[in-house]
Amino acid sequence: MRYGSFPLPNLRRSGRKQLIAALGLAVAALPVFIGSPAALAGEADVVAVEATRSGDGTYRFDVTVRHADAGWEHYADKWQVLGPDGALLGERVLLHPHDNEQPFTRSLAGVEISDGIRSVSVRAHDKMHGWGGTELKVDLPD
Repeated sequence: MRYGSFPLPNLRRSGRKQLIAALGLAVAALPVFIGSPAALAGEADVVAVEATRSGDGTYRFDVTVRHADAGWEHYADKWQVLGPDGALLGERVLLHPHDNEQPFTRSLAGVEISDGIRSVSVRAHDKMHGWGGTELKVDLPD
């Protein structure tokens, strides 16, 4: 027997109604199991970094981040420059979502880095997942 366009097993009338009701409940519960659309946006990834040394010896970082921002509850909200030992050298806080600008690039100037450090890592953070997306290691220019 067919119900609409879906074939159903040969069940008594009450059995078909129970099956249809159970399927309806399962479909309604899918968002709970899959997660909200915001949760599906994933982690923030650093996709490009350009480091430039200024005349005063500090560095400027132009960092490109990709994240499927999903409004104010789930967006890439900062990125950091870390030394080889994990020490925080600089941080750029992002004050709003970039829903319609992906990927996006933001800069941070005046980052002081000790002479002995030859490379740094840059990572991005999002409001829902925290740290954990793609992180890039960057060699510093002389």
